[in-house]
Amino acid sequence: MTAFVETLRCRLDGIREQGLWRELRRLDSPAGRWIETGGRRLLNCASNDYLGLAAHPVLRAAAAEAARRFGAGSGASRLICGSLAPHHELEAALADFKGAAAALAFSSGYAAALGTIPALVGPGDVVVLDKLVHACIVDAARLSGAKLRVFAHNNLADLEGILRWSQTRPRPVGEPPGNVLVVTESVFSMDGDQAPLTDLVKLKDQFGAWLMVDEAHATGLYGRQGRGLADALGVAGRIEVQMGTLGKALGAAGGFIAGSRELRELLINRARSFVFSTAPVPAASAAATAGLEVVRSPAGDELRTQLWSRVRQLRDGLANLGWPVPAEPSAILPLIVGDEAAAVELASRLREAGFFVPAIRYPTVARSAARLRVTVSAAHSPEDVESLVRALADGRPADGL
Repeated sequence: MTAFVETLRCRLDGIREQGLWRELRRLDSPAGRWIETGGRRLLNCASNDYLGLAAHPVLRAAAAEAARRFGAGSGASRLICGSLAPHHELEAALADFKGAAAALAFSSGYAAALGTIPALVGPGDVVVLDKLVHACIVDAARLSGAKLRVFAHNNLADLEGILRWSQTRPRPVGEPPGNVLVVTESVFSMDGDQAPLTDLVKLKDQFGAWLMVDEAHATGLYGRQGRGLADALGVAGRIEVQMGTLGKALGAAGGFIAGSRELRELLINRARSFVFSTAPVPAASAAATAGLEVVRSPAGDELRTQLWSRVRQLRDGLANLGWPVPAEPSAILPLIVGDEAAAVELASRLREAGFFVPAIRYPTVARSAARLRVTVSAAHSPEDVESLVRALADGRPADGL
């Protein structure tokens, strides 16, 4: 084992030397507005719990009741004997929520992507990704065996060129043309900007491609009753594959795919991350269903109103300090620092001031694009946001970070 451990130590030393060392932070509290870590109580400005539902009493009660009725685990994969009532109830609620014919839940958003893309495309097909899509989509595209192409972030002209190439690329005699799948996010996880979904839909229709949109950071926040950005723009019905998460604004855990009944049936039979995984625990599925009910209720409307009020307050405060903010409203506000060590230093200063905002570095973002990814929640108060802005005044761009 000595040579093995020594090799790992050398690799770890390299990670430290590059300023990319990471470690787990134990939380001794729910991941809510305030967290307790390392014996300190910090204001949490890094969570994806945008509506503050992760510790909501309605979701807690639903999870507890599901655990009481169905146990702690599902016992098997969905296709063996693990397809419990809470899973089916969640999928029916998701389909109705997304206005789709059917939906299928996965154990995580990562698993949803990893199972879906290789089930849809393979050798002989083409998968085209926005340059800034989440790592799970990149990994799934590589795993599929399809020809992989990447277009510049939100650049429709670049995408159009790739789609034209896909129609004219040389093919062996007698081989069918294959399918083309375009994949993007609706709201991008690290920059908080939006994909031009309306134009993307027109472009994929023009070239006969399929479109898959990950609504992870839009579900619960945009559109009617929080259905997502595609709904807000009126194009949801023209997107072949809608992907989302249950672990962000919905306050639970897991991922899902919504679309046609045929899509659901194909994934049940061919999505390996679904077929060969133990089913999600019943408590998580029940909590997600309860989260959907809250999101779609008048209480959900009120939470969204609170969230967007905090977003406006933080955007105005950051702009006054000289930090660039995304053009479109988003609960994600990246503070681009650039240098990895400087980003870690700013995160450390904020932690000393009582704020939890970890530095985001390569490989999550490009090298020399390190940042603090600030997020706000409906659970934050105006005073919380005001105090964060005051703390950031000591780290604004003019200070030379």
